[in-house]
Amino acid sequence: MIISNDEKLPIIKKKTDKLNPSITDFDKTFENNIRPKTFDSYIGQTNLKSMLKISIEAAKKRNVPLDHLLFYGPPGLGKTTLACVIANETSSEIKITSAPAIERPRDIIGILMSLKPGEVLFIDEIHRLNKVAEEILYPAMEDFFLDMNTGKGQSLKTLRVPIPKFTLIGATTKAGALSGPLRDRFGIVHRLEFYSKEELKQVIIRTAEILNISITDKGAEAVAMRSRGTPRIANRLVKRVSDYALVKSNGVVDEQIANKALDNLNIDKTGLDGTDRGLIKIIAEKYQGGPVGLETLAAALGEDSKTIEEVYEPYLLQEGYIQRTPRGRKITPYAVKMLNLNNSNVQQTLFE
Repeated sequence: MIISNDEKLPIIKKKTDKLNPSITDFDKTFENNIRPKTFDSYIGQTNLKSMLKISIEAAKKRNVPLDHLLFYGPPGLGKTTLACVIANETSSEIKITSAPAIERPRDIIGILMSLKPGEVLFIDEIHRLNKVAEEILYPAMEDFFLDMNTGKGQSLKTLRVPIPKFTLIGATTKAGALSGPLRDRFGIVHRLEFYSKEELKQVIIRTAEILNISITDKGAEAVAMRSRGTPRIANRLVKRVSDYALVKSNGVVDEQIANKALDNLNIDKTGLDGTDRGLIKIIAEKYQGGPVGLETLAAALGEDSKTIEEVYEPYLLQEGYIQRTPRGRKITPYAVKMLNLNNSNVQQTLFE
């Protein structure tokens, strides 16, 4: 399914984050309300924003569409939001789809034929694009043509159908899964990084202001500390602690209320949740600190191996709690120190 800017993500010409009365009722949802519309309101990814501003300005001066862009990194860091910001900053419309939704060649052909000059096409999880659709994209990205076959047998002909010049923005959590020819056709390739605690604090304060949630500076810091470096998680947690404050207190999220709410959600002060602790506990208790293979770990934890690899491991690796080795996953010396483990007996229970 294609989501056009006209239907769900209207372009806001005004450089402001205040809610625009012209936004449709559908847009008055949590995600769209808090989604930044400009680089000025997009928090984090400072180096990437600086580079993109230069590229956009250069494209405007040349009067050509922006180069195709590929964003990769863990989920929840703002790849889709950044695509919408780019469309807004270039005064372009945007169509949003995902690779699994493009099942047949005619799907990608229909999308490309419907594009307007200068429009932005955003394809999420682009590494899952099937081979035929990917090959159709090659001439479209390079020369803005579609190669189409007509007729059969000896009457078979190949036609080159021109399409409007556009900007393709691809997003993926697995850059390594992209084929080389597709990856090489992107003019700008950039990895989105995890957010710092200070950046997350700014995200939380901004979200609270938009949603009319009362939160103190210390309260925002407490939520940021447990948000795993991910804005999507921070935005989700600020709503949960707001609910807790509304029911258990006077509605104001201060440090004490935030900590109580997050403790209630089983999220500790390092951002580890029950599954994270269970994963570390299994490695420590059952496998003497590791190494242990991913499939074995997934079976012991009762989780899908892809979920562990794509959802839980990135943060644990980023923070240095576990490490990947040729033989499997191991607990790190940092985890032993931070979680008060006994070096000679790491198989003991980590959390009382």
